[in-house]
Amino acid sequence: MIANRGEIALRVIRTCKNLGISTVAIYSDVDEAALHVAEADEAICIGGITPRESYLDADKVVNAALTSGAEAIHPGYGFLSENAAFARLVAEHNITFVGPSPEAIAMLGDKTAARALAKSVDVPVAPGSDGSLSSLDEIHTLISDIGLPVIIKAAAGGGGKGMRIVENEAQLDSLFHQAQGEALASFNDDRVFVERYIDRPRHIEFQILADHHGNVVYFPERECSIQRRHQKVIEESPSVAVTPLLRSKMGEAAARLVQAAGYTSAGTLEFLLDSRGEFYFMEVNTRLQVEHPVTEMVTGIDFVEQQLRIASGEPMSVKQQDVMQPKGHAIECRICAEDVFCDFLPDIGRVEFMRLPEGTGIRNDSALYVGYEVTVHYDPMVAKLIVWAEDRSTCIERTKNALDNYHLAGFKTTIPFCRLVVDSEPFLRGEYSTFFTRDHWPLNHNQNIDQIVGAIAAAGLVNEQTRRRPLPISEF
Repeated sequence: MIANRGEIALRVIRTCKNLGISTVAIYSDVDEAALHVAEADEAICIGGITPRESYLDADKVVNAALTSGAEAIHPGYGFLSENAAFARLVAEHNITFVGPSPEAIAMLGDKTAARALAKSVDVPVAPGSDGSLSSLDEIHTLISDIGLPVIIKAAAGGGGKGMRIVENEAQLDSLFHQAQGEALASFNDDRVFVERYIDRPRHIEFQILADHHGNVVYFPERECSIQRRHQKVIEESPSVAVTPLLRSKMGEAAARLVQAAGYTSAGTLEFLLDSRGEFYFMEVNTRLQVEHPVTEMVTGIDFVEQQLRIASGEPMSVKQQDVMQPKGHAIECRICAEDVFCDFLPDIGRVEFMRLPEGTGIRNDSALYVGYEVTVHYDPMVAKLIVWAEDRSTCIERTKNALDNYHLAGFKTTIPFCRLVVDSEPFLRGEYSTFFTRDHWPLNHNQNIDQIVGAIAAAGLVNEQTRRRPLPISEF
């Protein structure tokens, strides 16, 4: 059973089909017409509209699995995927959780516990609190020691939720309470901790796999520095900032940490890389990442298949020496229902027209179809465009062409932003950081307005005549 929705549910279903594994989907009242419901062998409605009423209700999810007779639950990402209590509940009902143990999730999914473990096995961490902080006085004391700026982070989750950057002490009161409130709303846990803020870092992460036989493998890094609101929009692999020697150092640090935690399944270790080439452990995502396809494209590994094989007790057939060096280059653009010209605010609407790019090296992970309705109830990411080529420059050109031919209408998307990024001088040179969006979007005096207009035209995608006149089926 797949305890998720949207493109990741479809992603898991399709690998299961390739392996001859029958699948069960669950869906909320909103998702009755969703593609993952249609593609699964069986589908069970768990009711509700909001995530808390449906995909975040652990009892409903487990009861659906018991009703279907499912032997295993794949949590995808988001929702309950990093919830140790859910993983424990699944195990208590003799159902296999396709992911790490509850103990490993609790240890690594909690950011403060993960920091402590990282320090114990000599993985570098940024200066900060040793545990969660519950009062402003504690943060003031810490700031007097490590200085400003600092970043407040949710202890119980990631994805940019519950994070606030504090540049001066006058901001501290409001930002502390904002971070706590968002952490509580997102993870049902208001604990936060504080780290020294690394100025203009690169966000580098390492995918790992670990089985129940003591084998741990790390994969070529992903560069995830193109972000908005601390959430990724564009990822690429490999990173131009990472040398083979640095890749080995960071990858070995990642492997050392998950081994110390007794971790199994797929996971991702996120690091910040500063301008001097020093790296700092940030967090572990104890699940499959949204951006896992770029690593699949440069290694040929199906990570969902590996998760399923590991969960069934098989030893990994993947060897470290076989995946040390990436094969070619891959870029992923997240297609989100957001207005990029209005501070990336979520947008809603119905898909009125859709024609996705095709060709060599192009992959579309999507749950969209004409008539699909994007609502306010779930995450605004609706699809992913993943592009591969033999080298980075070719991959960039192929990505630009794919974005120009990504025809989607009915709501605003991040396509214009992605198109501008991959054609910008900082991206082309590979000289960018997590400050890219602040420095280069939406417009500054160095940018050509024709480039913006072209990006919008490429993403605007239909005229009124097309909206009024349905195309023949063969056009979709």
